[in-house]
Amino acid sequence: MEFKDYYKILGVDKSASTDEIKKAYRKLAMKYHPDRNPDNKAYEEKFKELTEANEVLSDTKKRKKYDTLGSNWKQYEHAGSSGFGGAGRGGYQYSGDINDLFGNVGGFSDFFESFFGGGGFKSAGGGSPFGGAHTRAQKGSDYESTLNITLEEAHRGGERQLKVDGKKIKVKISPGIPEGKKLRLKGMGAQGKSGGERGDLYLLIHITDHPWFERKGDDLYYNLNADIFIAALGGKEKIETIDGKRIMITIDKGTDSGTTLRLKGMGMTRTDNPDLRGDLFVKVMVSVPKKLSKQEIELFEKLKEMRK
Repeated sequence: MEFKDYYKILGVDKSASTDEIKKAYRKLAMKYHPDRNPDNKAYEEKFKELTEANEVLSDTKKRKKYDTLGSNWKQYEHAGSSGFGGAGRGGYQYSGDINDLFGNVGGFSDFFESFFGGGGFKSAGGGSPFGGAHTRAQKGSDYESTLNITLEEAHRGGERQLKVDGKKIKVKISPGIPEGKKLRLKGMGAQGKSGGERGDLYLLIHITDHPWFERKGDDLYYNLNADIFIAALGGKEKIETIDGKRIMITIDKGTDSGTTLRLKGMGMTRTDNPDLRGDLFVKVMVSVPKKLSKQEIELFEKLKEMRK
């Protein structure tokens, strides 16, 4: 299994702050995002790698575990630990190759799935899948795991094909699905005892960070960097929607930095009604030009005097 140097992937130092990590991720993810590079498999793989690195380094607990793992990852791998274990009645640990049993649920690399538990499962109660003193039929343990999806998948919905115990199954993702939603796959848990029915599999939905959208309920928020001239004189700016379409929006003359524009019905698919959508809020962030030439400085000085 290949060790993933997440710091190197994002191009940041190990001492980088969470804000610096997120900033590096957004910059690179915008370049490699599949919507901006259709049919480019190399960029698609690079984007997945960036998303995985951000998922670990922007999460305090995952980052601490990753940093602690460090150069000892080989010993950790050989120990057969996948970061998951028994939980609740009938809990247990599985120490083999999790992908043989469960497949790559999270959509990340084998390294991530093995060491951070995204593709593993843990017992969530119910009967034990192993022996015991009782011979009456007992239901098998329920399994729990995390299913990582993108914001685009959460918006449009769709299907994911997973492999559980060597069996391919399809998981339906409803449009507008929220973070933390728990999906139940009946009969996909541990084998029952003494003829008892199998337990169930519960998948917890986790939506990975998006490079330029922030979700709040059914609404989306987007920071638009506009130069000082557009803000002062007005004009058009191009932005990208969650549907992957590029549209032009109007910036009025004299727009202050921090002004928020509302684009009705251009947010997420509504969780309660897939025929409706939330709104998209665009926050205009005015950028001040750097490294001015001598002539530009003179012009700004002249403008300053005129404004007096």
